[in-house]
Amino acid sequence: MAKPQTYVGVDNDLNGGMTVLGKLVRDAWVFGLLEETETCEGWDGNRIDVLLQKVNAEWDKYGCMVSHLPPELFERHQRIHDKAFAKAKDVGWNGERETDDEA
Repeated sequence: MAKPQTYVGVDNDLNGGMTVLGKLVRDAWVFGLLEETETCEGWDGNRIDVLLQKVNAEWDKYGCMVSHLPPELFERHQRIHDKAFAKAKDVGWNGERETDDEA
């Protein structure tokens, strides 16, 4: 029987955490669904899916737009994601891969 796949955690994720799951964890921090110390390391797909549903419900309240977040959430979003961008750049991420299909 194969061992169930689990998430490596945002701190151990590819490209300094610049993945779909990394963004999910950071957004959960923004909305206070998780403590900022929770990296989701070892979480299975079911737990991730439940978190995804909760994060999506929060984004729906604001039309899925950062600019529609109330000031406190906007500031938290900027702080969390700016820190993540800086960390990712330190390990060589530059964002080009994510926008390759936009040319």
